[in-house]
Amino acid sequence: MPLSAVIVDDEQLARDELAYLLKNVGDVNVVAQGKNGLEAISLIKEHNPDLVFLDVQMPGLDGFGVIKKLLDKKVPLPKIVFATAFDQYAVKAFEVNAVDYLLKPIEPERLAAALDKLQATPLGARRDAHKDSPLEQLFVRDGPRCWFIPLRDVSVFSAEGNYVRMQWGQERPLLGRSLAALESKLDPQRFFRANRQQIINLEFIRSVDLGVGGRLHVQLNDGREVQISRRQARQFRERTTV
Repeated sequence: MPLSAVIVDDEQLARDELAYLLKNVGDVNVVAQGKNGLEAISLIKEHNPDLVFLDVQMPGLDGFGVIKKLLDKKVPLPKIVFATAFDQYAVKAFEVNAVDYLLKPIEPERLAAALDKLQATPLGARRDAHKDSPLEQLFVRDGPRCWFIPLRDVSVFSAEGNYVRMQWGQERPLLGRSLAALESKLDPQRFFRANRQQIINLEFIRSVDLGVGGRLHVQLNDGREVQISRRQARQFRERTTV
């Protein structure tokens, strides 16, 4: 069955263009369109769509305000894809569990990739989408280059002052947030605070060795070695049965 979708954007041209792309790119049925945040809330309650394409900056109530209002009213959230001309809101978008973040003008290939991601997730999972859910991916920008990183593929996060360096394969992008702020958004079943400076992905552990003074040293699959602090050692043993 096609996905049902609502498009909300304060520009008529942008709504028409996205509706046209959806008709030609994916199996999506646009059931309604709105031009501001208040209309978005009303249309979502009325149509209960699978998917909402939501602009960020709109008069009255912006895209993030729409999500907050829905959560406050305990309205089940549909899947949210932000479609906007501004890239500075991408990190915040994924903190509220947006499925994707599309920059205007939207390219057909990029839209198709977003729909592929949606169809790979059971629609029933949208009922569990809320602001306290762990992040699944991060938007990273390095100069003119922007990309999305699945957190399951990150082996370690390391603090660098008020920023975080992440190890993702051979890439080491820098995030504009503190390690403590990031930790609160990560899945505690997958990530573990090894020490004051590092968070590791437990699924990347290759081996654990007992070092000098009884300290635990973790060898990761990508070759990195991380020391578990004495304060965290007991919790680490409980989590990993070491």
